[in-house]
Amino acid sequence: MRITRRRVLNASLAAPALPGTFAAAAQDAAWPSRPVRFVVPFSPAGTTDIAARLAAEMVGKRLGQQVVVENRPGASGNIAAEMVARAAPDGYTMLVNAISTAAINYTLFGERMPVRPEELAAVALLIRVPNVVFVPATSPIRDLAGLIAAAKARPDALNYGSAGSGGSGHLAFELFKLRAGVRIVHVGYRGAGPMLVEAVAGRLDAACDNMPSCIGHIRDGRLRPLAVTSAERAHALPDVPTFAEAGVKDAEATGWFGIQAPARTPRPVIERMGRELDVVTRDPAYVARIRELGGNPPNLKPDGGTTPEAYETFIAAEIRRWGEVIRATGITAD
Repeated sequence: MRITRRRVLNASLAAPALPGTFAAAAQDAAWPSRPVRFVVPFSPAGTTDIAARLAAEMVGKRLGQQVVVENRPGASGNIAAEMVARAAPDGYTMLVNAISTAAINYTLFGERMPVRPEELAAVALLIRVPNVVFVPATSPIRDLAGLIAAAKARPDALNYGSAGSGGSGHLAFELFKLRAGVRIVHVGYRGAGPMLVEAVAGRLDAACDNMPSCIGHIRDGRLRPLAVTSAERAHALPDVPTFAEAGVKDAEATGWFGIQAPARTPRPVIERMGRELDVVTRDPAYVARIRELGGNPPNLKPDGGTTPEAYETFIAAEIRRWGEVIRATGITAD
């Protein structure tokens, strides 16, 4: 057989594509070969951080690699979201998103939002949680009716804290203000941790936060709960009424947290992490822990589980829903 120079040249040009394909496939199959990083967009001690550390510990055991949690607070979660969106799409950097970074901020910040929805890929939902409206234990306000009365007696004189502008605590309280017809000044913090310090010290008149981050202070008597923002009473605080039971209708607002990855992360990696987190969020130990904290498991599928596809659909619906709320209330990123 005659091997011409042209055939040799053509073969040499085509050859690199095949090893490259095998290398990419091998890399996906070997993932993870080193620690994975979960980037949390808020400070330690908040619900996002709590959910991240619980999931990281359990999924790390299943992956056979350490999953490291890194806190990158700031700009209502946008700093961490942009950092992950721009990270190498190799499966080793993922975002522990909150309802704010995954849904609310796209409308709240508009053109100033540094990330677009299509730049982050859905992996799995971790937890859904009600918010709690509370006051310091030293406050004379005993119930939600008392807070409403105090606010109506002195418009703009009272303040309330949240874990940050655009979070579910912020939007839940603003929706409450709209429905109750009161004016209370918002004070946003860079996470639940610093906000709770101020609330416990009595330097805030009221606050609204995800239940897992504040329930410890409620149980030890340092904070007094007035209402939960879910449609039903929370199993962790069965004696605390809902907004509706306390006389404020159509103000339901719950938070949620999950995992996203850079959009160009290989699909096999996303599906592997999604499968492992689906197992984790069904684990009785995980479910018991988040229920103890006041949260609920994902339940995106009829069988109670979660998948990247189901989470993607869920996020898209939440972007639309909270966009409508923000436009109706006139909330701004303060």
